[in-house]
Amino acid sequence: MNGPAWMRWSLALPLLTLNLFVLRQLTVPLAPFPGLFLTAALIAFLLDIPCVWLTSRGLPRWLAIVMVTLFTISLLVFAGVTLVPLLIDQLGQLINALPSLLNQAEGWITGLQSLAEARGLPSEFGDLSSDLVTRAGRVASQISQRLLGILGATLGTTINTVIVLVLAVFFLLGGRSIAAGLARWLPTAWRELVISTLSRTFRGYFAGQVLLALILAMGQIVVFTVLKIPYGVLFAVLIGFTTLIPYASALTIIAVSGLLAFQDPKTGLEILVAAILVGQLVDQVIQPRLMGSIVGLQPAWLLIALPLGAKAGELYGFGELLGLLLAVPVASCFKTLVDAWAEHQGIPASSELIKPERG
Repeated sequence: MNGPAWMRWSLALPLLTLNLFVLRQLTVPLAPFPGLFLTAALIAFLLDIPCVWLTSRGLPRWLAIVMVTLFTISLLVFAGVTLVPLLIDQLGQLINALPSLLNQAEGWITGLQSLAEARGLPSEFGDLSSDLVTRAGRVASQISQRLLGILGATLGTTINTVIVLVLAVFFLLGGRSIAAGLARWLPTAWRELVISTLSRTFRGYFAGQVLLALILAMGQIVVFTVLKIPYGVLFAVLIGFTTLIPYASALTIIAVSGLLAFQDPKTGLEILVAAILVGQLVDQVIQPRLMGSIVGLQPAWLLIALPLGAKAGELYGFGELLGLLLAVPVASCFKTLVDAWAEHQGIPASSELIKPERG
């Protein structure tokens, strides 16, 4: 469309807002199916990586898909038989131990209040103590209720899992034709850039993050088992899983070590040091080899993208967790495309606008 840039943008932004509103009206009544479709698409995207590798080694694609699918199902069955019962058992033990941990935390706060009063310092720990106990008790109640809900909704969870796996296999079989059909709607000048950016960013980011999460979880399980950390397998899997979301694993480590410190300060310090050491080993040695600079986002932009992703997941009915997982690669793709558009328009990059001062 010809015309001044301000006129084009004044028409494009309201149309974009209207389209987003219509999309929300369509997806929210269909929940949880949008989340299941996105989850299946991400799983198919990850499974396509070993399929491509096997195909490049001379295997027919159908045979590569069969081998990867059978191997994935075998891993899931093995995890369900060995790891899941252990996690449920340790989670139940932790829920049962939470009241005593809360009492010990309250004793710590009361001791700090007495020490502050003896030294003539401001001591407003009473309200903090009651608020901490109330909030933590509410969290413990929610955890136990959700656990019971999961155990009681075994049929629904199984059906959703089967739906996701079946959709992932169908996406794996026909994903390329679907992507090619969607790509035809893109402008010719941008088609190759958009496809390559989405493929490189999503494939590299999710493959790298999932592999890092598995390596970190296995490393933490070994270290926590050697140190005989209480609920070590549960905490190791939790720390590894939260690695998929930037900064979440650091908050998890602090929360877990603080929780155990109320019971035994030595144990809390051990888990804090061990988790940081294993995490630094993975971040400094393994992560650069796996991911390099795939994402290319500054930390400030990550802090903006994460809450926006969570809110979008809540608004469009596919869940806050899935929104957090998608926030970083989507923001990275958006940044790459905006940089390409700016370069096409002759707008200098931000690094070129800020010139270093010469002494």
